[in-house]
Amino acid sequence: MANAREIKGRIDSVRNTKKITSAMYLISSAKLRKAKEGLAKTRPYFDATEHEIKRIFQSTNEVDSHYFFPKEKTKEVRKQAFLVITADRGLAGGYNHNVIRAAEEEMKKHRNVRLYVVGDYGRRYFKKHKGPIEETFYYSAQDPTFHRAREISALLLDEYDSGRADAITVIYSDMESELSCVVRKARLLPFSRKDFLEGEEESTDKEFRFEPSPTSVLDSLIPSYVAGFIYGALVDSFSAEQNSRMNAMSNANRNAEELLTRLKKEYNRVRQAAITQQITEVSAGAKAQRMRRLKKAKQRMEEK
Repeated sequence: MANAREIKGRIDSVRNTKKITSAMYLISSAKLRKAKEGLAKTRPYFDATEHEIKRIFQSTNEVDSHYFFPKEKTKEVRKQAFLVITADRGLAGGYNHNVIRAAEEEMKKHRNVRLYVVGDYGRRYFKKHKGPIEETFYYSAQDPTFHRAREISALLLDEYDSGRADAITVIYSDMESELSCVVRKARLLPFSRKDFLEGEEESTDKEFRFEPSPTSVLDSLIPSYVAGFIYGALVDSFSAEQNSRMNAMSNANRNAEELLTRLKKEYNRVRQAAITQQITEVSAGAKAQRMRRLKKAKQRMEEK
């Protein structure tokens, strides 16, 4: 059984750990709020870009872009590329593990796979397991910005335009609620026309002219739309990471409180036992002294 000093040391250690987890909870909360504010400020631009792409398809059928599936025949996908978004570090519950597991399940479905990884955690995992990593993007996971999203989209578009990738899929986490996150698998390229034709159609009474052609206008909008899509995925992943870390730190704080309660009870029992033992020893010593004095007094009386 541990003594009072050892238990007191454990209590101090748990309290110090609880201070760290509480600070990490507050930091994650602030980062989550900042990321959401940044996405809210740029969302109107991406919504407007998507609206213009919809307008092109609603205004004319003379669109033949290699960024979209052909109308009549299905494009054969031989070289599949995956953009996998993870975190730079752990301590976020099952956040990283869920994304990596989903990526591995999708990679098993294809023979020719090219892997692009955001986040140091995913980079180290796939490097250790000899994954087909083509490129890794540093610091994008912990600081999602539109500039970084443009850099990633430019590289992926170059891979697609050059034919090194027939299709690109983004695998990332999204915060479904404050208590749970879900892994999403979204096809980035090629797009499907029906994705932009679903929903309420606007009036086409006005006639639009596209110069030099509808396809050229559409192709000029795609890089901005792809960058916006990737930026949204980065922010969603970052928000899911911070939310998962908040939940993990909240659980750690709750466990620390329970552990402290048990340790305090144990400490009080040990201290009470020590005090009782000391009182017993003092009482026994006092009794022995009293008996000794009585014995000496009796001997003196006998000698007289």
